Amino acid sequence: MLTTANIKEFDAGLPRTYAFRIFDEVTQDDMEAMSARMNDAFDRDEGQVDMLLVFRTSKTSEMGAGWSAEAMKAQGRSLSNVRNYVVANAPGQAGGIVETMGKVLPVEAKSFETEEEAIEWLKTQPRAA
Repeated sequence: MLTTANIKEFDAGLPRTYAFRIFDEVTQDDMEAMSARMNDAFDRDEGQVDMLLVFRTSKTSEMGAGWSAEAMKAQGRSLSNVRNYVVANAPGQAGGIVETMGKVLPVEAKSFETEEEAIEWLKTQPRAA
């Protein structure tokens, strides 16, 4: 499981779900490591997976955190490899942005107030293929 300075992967108790807790502002190194983890998952897993990001901070990511080849590769691949993209306790406008992006992308994107609500919603979804 992935652990960086500001991100810790955890077992959400759901199959084919990659869950991460974010404890402080996500740096480029954090984003690159999480992106590498997801790219490995996309290579290994057949079909789509779910992602859960739980914020334990009021910060999102530093400017340019997603500007690496690994991160851009993961972002592009997530369009066909991620089924549900779920955030909990997203700071500021981030939750609303996630929900808005879900309306225009081929990924179900949801935002919840708590980790528990997010996990309960994921439990209601049919198993990822």
